[in-house]
Amino acid sequence: MRFISTRGGSPPVTASQAIVNGLAPDGGLYVPERFPVLGKDLFNPDLPYNEFAAGIIQPFFEGDPLYEQIPEICRSAFDFDVPLTWLTEKEAVLELFHGPTAAFKDFGARFLASVLEILQEKADSLLTILVATSGDTGSAVASAFHLKKGIQVKVLFPKGRVSFRQEKQLTCWNENIQSYSVEGNFDDCQRMVKEAFQDSELAKEWRLSSANSINLGRLLPQMVYYIYGAAQYHDKRGVYPSYVIPSGNVGNSVGAYWSRESGAPVKIASLAVNENRTIPDYLESGTYTPRDSVQTLANAMDVGNPSNMERLLYLFKDFKTFKKNVCASSVSDDEIRETIRSSYGAYSYILCPHTAAGEYVREKFFAGKNTVVVSTAHPAKFEQVVEPEIGVHVPVPASLKEMLESESCFTEIKTDFNELFHD
Repeated sequence: MRFISTRGGSPPVTASQAIVNGLAPDGGLYVPERFPVLGKDLFNPDLPYNEFAAGIIQPFFEGDPLYEQIPEICRSAFDFDVPLTWLTEKEAVLELFHGPTAAFKDFGARFLASVLEILQEKADSLLTILVATSGDTGSAVASAFHLKKGIQVKVLFPKGRVSFRQEKQLTCWNENIQSYSVEGNFDDCQRMVKEAFQDSELAKEWRLSSANSINLGRLLPQMVYYIYGAAQYHDKRGVYPSYVIPSGNVGNSVGAYWSRESGAPVKIASLAVNENRTIPDYLESGTYTPRDSVQTLANAMDVGNPSNMERLLYLFKDFKTFKKNVCASSVSDDEIRETIRSSYGAYSYILCPHTAAGEYVREKFFAGKNTVVVSTAHPAKFEQVVEPEIGVHVPVPASLKEMLESESCFTEIKTDFNELFHD
């Protein structure tokens, strides 16, 4: 099993090599040279999640030195619940927020951290992880990599554009984790990471790798829960559901499409974006135009130039094919607020702003259908948005409470990536 660059200018590599590199040498993103065909026996709803995950991920490591270790990596990485919660007879929510930082990013971050720590055992120099975050990625990466041997992490987040509790999660670390508050937006943070990689001398000197969803090690685990959720849904209803996916940097969505390409019974109804309309506008105009991000209530989706669009555009190589396979709808802040209120009133179920964007799209376009909305974060991370709408206190998970009570430590910088390397 080999992986190639979306830009076609880099040699094929194994999964481990792609994960260590982060970004391909030509600046492209790694994609499978071909997708393995996953057997139906792997879609067993009775398996524990970590065993289920090993069966899905292992074929992508065929011929890789880590192939035999994937089951153990999955056992240690995925030690939390992945429940499918039913709102109606046909409508469910796949809760991906039961990991240590209460967001779906825990899946990819913990798998990636375990892989890189094993690969570092034979390395003779420190590995430096760069990660840009619009809210949840950075805390998941920091938590997953904290105290991992031979690895240091630099987390970039946009100043004033993450929630108070998200910032506490991003800045409560020390030892091998450094956090940077950037005077810009998420796209600036993402650009800084890419520019650092493109400086070949710096990238070599610091042994740079990435923990954003541009890294293959983040994406492969994000395939699994779509297949798992579909298997759980089918076990109860006898049919497979369609997914509505809150989408920002598009990595989570690519995971769904890759699972489908591998033969899994995963159907994608729609991507739900906030007022950052880059993808819906592309679907309407046929011209892909990245732009500056707009700040919204669903801040982790505030992305105007989604990195993983490169993977989707590689998968669906012309506009006609793209439009046939991808649907996306934009949701306003007012619509997010109303959905938080209406879902709590109808089901006594509390949504985070991102999940509310997905639920709004379901209610508007797929009401009464066999559908699953992907719930990307615990609502307690956004209490300033959620609690005024529902009029009750949102309980805080124990892992989140511990982080909120920790002391913050971070460095303020501008948008020059060189500032990351002047410590």
